[in-house]
Amino acid sequence: MPRIIVFDVNETLLDLSALDPHFERLFGDVSIRIQWFGQVLRSSLVATITDTYHDFGVLAGDALDMMALRYGVDLSAEDRAAVLAGVRSLPPHEDILDSLDRLKAAGLRLAALTNSPPHVLKQQLTNSGLIDYFEQTLSVDATRKFKPAKEVYLHGAKSLGVSTAEMRMVAAHDWDIAGAMRAGCAGAFVARPGMVMGPLQEKPDIIGPDMRAVVDQILEKEG
Repeated sequence: MPRIIVFDVNETLLDLSALDPHFERLFGDVSIRIQWFGQVLRSSLVATITDTYHDFGVLAGDALDMMALRYGVDLSAEDRAAVLAGVRSLPPHEDILDSLDRLKAAGLRLAALTNSPPHVLKQQLTNSGLIDYFEQTLSVDATRKFKPAKEVYLHGAKSLGVSTAEMRMVAAHDWDIAGAMRAGCAGAFVARPGMVMGPLQEKPDIIGPDMRAVVDQILEKEG
């Protein structure tokens, strides 16, 4: 029986580079966007380890404030709100729609599992035109822990009515794949530009340079 294909959302399905104009305008350097999202992820790990949960949107705003302090930028409430609103309206990467169409046409079950809180997740997938592809859209908010905590993947499996062995996590983050595999899932790594697997990490059986290449392999193994 084919596994359920479970997708990470931010950076895997949705393109954060759409926020670059905001960072160019506010900081004069689009690379600050990468630093900002890296800080969001670091903050989520600290929150999980120290058991001090704040939802991902709160962490995103906090990380933006940290970037402003680091670079001496006077960040207005309006500018801050514009960046965070942009997160809710990110476009899909150009390889996503046809890739999801192929998986749906093959009869595979699809779900999303993300660090974003439920209300943001719904807006993200609705605004990007992706929401109808997924039978469930799952947030870490139910566990009050962030990926790659084991509890997140166990919650996803329970919500989908399967074991973790019946899930395949698709992500552009090696830490997400690591967490999923340690929880018993199969993995599929989307090696988008700048994304690499850590040398010490167990490799999943599917790795591709983009979503189309990953889907080719999923259909071979799960179709």
